[in-house]
Amino acid sequence: MSDLRLLFGRPKMKGTGKFLAALREAGEGRGCIIQAMDASLVVGERHAAFAAEKAVRAFTERRNVAKDLGLEILRYASGQRQIERALSMGVSEATERVALIVMGTPPDISDILELDGEGPRWSEAAVREAFDIGDLEIEAAGEERIPDLVLERVALIDAYR
Repeated sequence: MSDLRLLFGRPKMKGTGKFLAALREAGEGRGCIIQAMDASLVVGERHAAFAAEKAVRAFTERRNVAKDLGLEILRYASGQRQIERALSMGVSEATERVALIVMGTPPDISDILELDGEGPRWSEAAVREAFDIGDLEIEAAGEERIPDLVLERVALIDAYR
């Protein structure tokens, strides 16, 4: 996906609702999709790109669960079949750092998000909990393979339909 960008930073405004509304408005103004997630759960560019690719394919093949492409991306990125469970990977009042998947030409969001240019800095504990990665799996695969285990969860969503 050549028009996909993954951006990281800190929200400039207080209140999750205001932040998400500002992102939605900025994206709609440019005709692009912007999906915000808790950055501590995004294990890398491959994770974001794979989730976006799977979501686009689901829409193309009319297998999507969500009516909104951004929400479908979140569903895949979270490794969850159900939208309600996928929302746990989204932005909340507790989110300190945000990851944005942007599809299309990104609008100027400098008044919404302070980009930090640091890239993925995920939390092993948070990722293991969110993606239900247990000790036995870590023992078998190794801690360095956690990103691969997350991608496996993204890939398996369609298998559980």
